[in-house]
Amino acid sequence: VRLPAGCCGKARCCGTMREPLPYAAVLLACVAAFHVPDAHGFLPRMPGPGVAVTCRHHARSLASGPLFSTAEDDPTEKALDAMTAFTNRYTKITGTYLCAEASVTAVVVKGLAEHKVSLGAPLCPCRYYEDKEAEAKAGYWNCPCVPMRERHECHCMLFLTEDNDFAGKEQVIDAQEVRRLSGTM
Repeated sequence: VRLPAGCCGKARCCGTMREPLPYAAVLLACVAAFHVPDAHGFLPRMPGPGVAVTCRHHARSLASGPLFSTAEDDPTEKALDAMTAFTNRYTKITGTYLCAEASVTAVVVKGLAEHKVSLGAPLCPCRYYEDKEAEAKAGYWNCPCVPMRERHECHCMLFLTEDNDFAGKEQVIDAQEVRRLSGTM
């Protein structure tokens, strides 16, 4: 395969740039863009200062990255983004809905993210445990917990069936809204 002149040689490169884009242009593209998690629930990484983006294709792919890349620096922020993406996917897969009171959803997602970082598993934050580490290893209460997977019963009110009195109409929540409502901004 012959690459066009000025192409960076990376997969799916458009080959339209003859020189790297300035970092400021990449930053502006990222700030102006809407961020979307990948299939695994992680947000794309934005390059740091001094890292050249060598074609418009890669500038476009960066534009779909996070608005501000705090997740790179803080594992809890990265886990919060991942748990938010998981929540959004799981509601759609199971046909469940988020709680009508969005702050309930936000606090639960934040608790799951904190447990993911501290315990290595998204242990249900709405229960009391004598030994959290042992419970996380056992897996029964790791989200989605066994009662949720088997009977669609979520103790945390994160995944609610349509007939539940507390179910809202939403199946998606934004990570920034989770931060705002849970007090992590």
